[in-house]
Amino acid sequence: MVFFIATSIIAFLLVFYSFLLAPGRVSKKMNSLFQVTKYAHRGLHSIDKSIPENSLAAFSAAVAAGYGIELDLHLTADGKIVVFHDDNLIHMCGVNKNIADCTYSELLKYRLCGTNEKIPLFSEVLALIDGRVPIIVELKASKKNIELCNEVAKLLDMYQGPYCIESFHPGIVRWFYKNRPHFVRGQLSAGCKCFNSLPFFHRLLLSSLLTNVVTRPHFVAFRHEDSIRKFRLNLFKLLGGKLVAWTVRNTSDMKYCQKFFDAVIFEFFTP
Repeated sequence: MVFFIATSIIAFLLVFYSFLLAPGRVSKKMNSLFQVTKYAHRGLHSIDKSIPENSLAAFSAAVAAGYGIELDLHLTADGKIVVFHDDNLIHMCGVNKNIADCTYSELLKYRLCGTNEKIPLFSEVLALIDGRVPIIVELKASKKNIELCNEVAKLLDMYQGPYCIESFHPGIVRWFYKNRPHFVRGQLSAGCKCFNSLPFFHRLLLSSLLTNVVTRPHFVAFRHEDSIRKFRLNLFKLLGGKLVAWTVRNTSDMKYCQKFFDAVIFEFFTP
């Protein structure tokens, strides 16, 4: 009797967790998107920064090599969508200013890592890629998430090439679930320790993928170092979701990730 009760409780919890974890409905668009399995992280940039990350040069190199592209988006003070990873310009431009506090005309004054490359508009990058390779578009959270989502959606509505969106912020993923349900969307995540700056409950929700119940992502992009023996990832895949590894930096990790993940985001080497 005790065994039956215990088994029933475990079965119920598994079914309930499967409901919470379940991905969005798989579409032909998602299957075609993941026919390309290797994505250049912030474009095919170089470790010596002669080709800076998230630059037109890096995206051109990725297209020429036939790799998919992962890139990052921010909203400027005047509502422009720019391709840039950090909140602040200090690392890439040597200027201690936040992207959100600058107009695009101000950003045009700066160059990336001492090269001639400028911070590109998302519209410029879309025109450059022109559907030749698929794009994973990461939206960086800010105080203007709704405006960011709206502006990005407008640009992607007009784009004819393959793309998907992703974010660490479940609110952004949910916005697309509710307002652009046909967009392929992904939840960025990692092990609990990766979110140390957040309160424990938030860390638990993100690392356990429990926010899936309100976002229904088609794929999960997970930090590959944290993916060993992850029951939640296996279950998500079993339920029909796709898995993307980030960010691989050597061939041995690439070999491991290609066995488990549907696509891999890489940098600093050519797989």
